[in-house]
Amino acid sequence: MAEPGEAAEPAAAPRCGFVALIGAPNAGKSTLANALVGTKISIVTPKVQTTRSLVRGIATAGAAQLIFVDTPGIFLPRRRLDRAMVTTAWGSTHDADIVALLIDAKRAVQDDDDAILRTLGDVRSTKVLVLNKIDLVDKPALLTLAQTLNDRTAFAATFMISALSGDGVADLKRWLAEHMPAGPWLYPEDQISDAPLRQLAAEITREKLYLRLHQELPYQSTVETEAWKELRDGSVRIEQTIYVERESQRKIVLGKGGSAIKAIGAAARTDIAAAVGQPVHLFLFVKVREGWGDDPDRYREMGLDFPKE
Repeated sequence: MAEPGEAAEPAAAPRCGFVALIGAPNAGKSTLANALVGTKISIVTPKVQTTRSLVRGIATAGAAQLIFVDTPGIFLPRRRLDRAMVTTAWGSTHDADIVALLIDAKRAVQDDDDAILRTLGDVRSTKVLVLNKIDLVDKPALLTLAQTLNDRTAFAATFMISALSGDGVADLKRWLAEHMPAGPWLYPEDQISDAPLRQLAAEITREKLYLRLHQELPYQSTVETEAWKELRDGSVRIEQTIYVERESQRKIVLGKGGSAIKAIGAAARTDIAAAVGQPVHLFLFVKVREGWGDDPDRYREMGLDFPKE
C-alpha cells in the first residue's frame, strides 16, 4: 500500500500466450504439463503415445496467463493413427509463442530426438530446451548434453528439471511467464483446461485402463463418454464405452469374473469425481469394434484430423 502522498505502483500489464510442449514419446510432457498447471489435465502412463490429441492446460503466474499445449509424442509414424498424432503435434508449434522441447536426459539423444531437432530448425517460434529427469543423471553428463543440443539448435534458454519431483519447474514457469506477449487473458482466472468434461472423463478412464493392463492390452483401444446425466442429488451418472479391436481383448479388459473392469471403474470414478467436483456413478461397457483405427468418426471424437492415406 502506498503511503499518503505517494503514487501507487501501476499494475503490471497482462500477458498471455501459448507454450507447445513437444518431444519424443515418454519424455515427460504430460507430467510436466500437470506440474505447470498444478493439477491433472493430462493422463500419464508408462505406455508410449498415451497422449493422442492436443490437451491445453491453463496456468497463471503474476500478470501472465500461460496456455500449455501437451502434444502427442513425436516419432516415426507407422500407422494411420500414428500419422494423425504426429501431424497434430507439429501443427501445435505453428501457433505457439514458445516451443519447449523436452528431452529425457537419462536416455540422451535418440533417433526420435534427432528427427525432431532436424525439423525444429524450421519452426519460427521462440524455442527453449528442457532437460527432464535430471535426478537420474550426473551433472557433467547433463552439461555435455545441454551443450551438444544447443550447438544443434538456437535455443533461447535451457532448463534442467524433474517434472516428477517438481525440481526446476518453478524457474521454467517464471521464465515462460516473463516472455509471454502482452495482451489480455483468454480464459477466466479459475479455468485450468479447455477440454470438455466428457473428454477429460474418458481420458481418465483410458489412463486407468492402461495402468491396469498395459502389459496385456494392445495399443489399439479407446474410451468414449456416451452419456452424462446430472442427477437431482448433485451427483452425475456417466456411461462410457471401451472400444477394442478383438474379442480376445474384450475378455482381457473384463477380467476373470469382471475383476479387471471393476478395478478400472473404481479407480476412474475416484479421479473423475475429483475432476468434476461432485459424486460420480460410472458405468463401463466394453465393445469390439474391428478396425476402429481406420474409422474417421473415432478420430473426430479424439480431436484428430483423419489422414486420408
